[in-house]
Amino acid sequence: MNRQIVVRLAKLLLISLCWSVPVSGAQEQTAAKKSTEEAEKTASAYRLDFSVNEMEDGKKINARQYSMNLNANESNEVKIGTRVPVEMKQGEMQYIDVGTRIWSRVKERENGLLMVTVRSEITNFAIPEQASRTNSMPLLRQMQIEASTLTGTGKPTVIGSVDDPNSKRQFQLEVTATKLK
Repeated sequence: MNRQIVVRLAKLLLISLCWSVPVSGAQEQTAAKKSTEEAEKTASAYRLDFSVNEMEDGKKINARQYSMNLNANESNEVKIGTRVPVEMKQGEMQYIDVGTRIWSRVKERENGLLMVTVRSEITNFAIPEQASRTNSMPLLRQMQIEASTLTGTGKPTVIGSVDDPNSKRQFQLEVTATKLK
């Protein structure tokens, strides 16, 4: 008799364990699905407008504009330029990217500000008077700015600036974030 009670209790225990495992797994899946849906509902989309400003004696003499749309907590990239062939050895060509590349990520902060992370690279040909006359290879100028900053929406924020070592010019990278509906 005692043996039958032990066997029945073991069966009941086994049945209750079998029922509890799928239910808890389903509950975890439901909770994960809800948190993913909430994250998708609360994530906002933004347009980032970048301006590369060329300054001389404190005055803006040139500006280039670039824009990208991206979701909060995601990254995106804008790239425009030319691939220039350069002969490294006799008959061996390598291509160099010349132009502008801007990569960015936006994270929303609890205080309503945005954390904007930017990696930019601007490469261009040197003006003829700065180029070497003895070398047939193109002379390239390159600027890189990598930075993170807090910013609000609707107001321009300077991400970074660099001085041109061959002139009195300065280049500034500026970003303006706009929340999309």
